[in-house]
Amino acid sequence: MRHTVSVLVENKFGVLARISTLFAARGFNIDSLSVSETEEPAISRMTIVVKGGAYILEQVTKQLNKLVDVIKVTDFKDTEYVERSLALIKINMTKSTQNELIKLIGIFRARIEDISQNSVTVEMTGNENKINAFVKTVMPYGIKETCRTSVVALGRGHTIKIKEKRNG
Repeated sequence: MRHTVSVLVENKFGVLARISTLFAARGFNIDSLSVSETEEPAISRMTIVVKGGAYILEQVTKQLNKLVDVIKVTDFKDTEYVERSLALIKINMTKSTQNELIKLIGIFRARIEDISQNSVTVEMTGNENKINAFVKTVMPYGIKETCRTSVVALGRGHTIKIKEKRNG
């Protein structure tokens, strides 16, 4: 099973190292990790994707909550949330395939970021399934390069302000 966990942490030196060491020490693999400042510069949000059963998710959550710099751990397993990744994909393109590729890019709501005589670079955002479907669809044209970001996620609906979370 794939689990997405959001972790609010103090934006301090070494927090990322402590969290990645926690995972490694317990033999848990991080499939995806994204870290950035939140609307409050002193706080960062980590979006971590791990694979495993309920036991692994429970252990990850418990261990994260023990770390001093961790403010809040949110497991999205029973929560509605929005999840996105970004991919840049450079695809072979010829004059004879140009119209087909541009049509496919539009169908998947991707954006052309660069175009040359023999390739097109596409930016795509969406969930992993959407990006994987696009990659599979354009594979016959020949993919020259890809670069993908980690997952980012936020819960849907009402959100408690970070300051409220820190105080209670």
